[in-house]
Amino acid sequence: MAHADTSTLLRNQSEGNVVAQVDIYRRLTGRLQRAGIERIAVTSIAGHFCIDVFKKVSPVPVIDLLDAAKLEVRRRGFKRVGLLGTRVVMETPFYGVLDEVEVIAPMDDLLEVHAAYVSMASAGIATPERREVFMRAGNALTSTYGCEAILLAGTDLALVFPQGGNPGFDTLDCAAAHAAAIAEAAMTR
Repeated sequence: MAHADTSTLLRNQSEGNVVAQVDIYRRLTGRLQRAGIERIAVTSIAGHFCIDVFKKVSPVPVIDLLDAAKLEVRRRGFKRVGLLGTRVVMETPFYGVLDEVEVIAPMDDLLEVHAAYVSMASAGIATPERREVFMRAGNALTSTYGCEAILLAGTDLALVFPQGGNPGFDTLDCAAAHAAAIAEAAMTR
């Protein structure tokens, strides 16, 4: 395990600085490869803004969160989903990987959702005010826009939507789908 700095990652994501972030991933992966890893997973959803480029230069295979989430969306048969995460994740409909599904971002609340997400991710805590932002956006996406489920497309959204909780609408935790793919890869080695 290696840690890529959250502030640097979010800055690189918002600036679209793929080269800088891929360089960070490549250096960290090289260090882990020398320690004996066989595969790598970038566990930040925001960090997947450059995953296609990183996969091309990674010295070991990458377990891709976007692939895991896409498979879970397909398995569950969703055709229209709402999206909560960072501004870039929401503006690029989950980095454009859900081509068979209509992806709807909370356009009226996009900047508020982004600000709540970034402050929550930086602090590591979901305050009642931040929770309210996500709940309001999720409710609007399901009731007003007819989304079948809300993709929790931010790693830290588990702080707001714990597994087994009932927010009043269906959710798909993309980080949990990725964790299952990582576990499966580890067990089928």
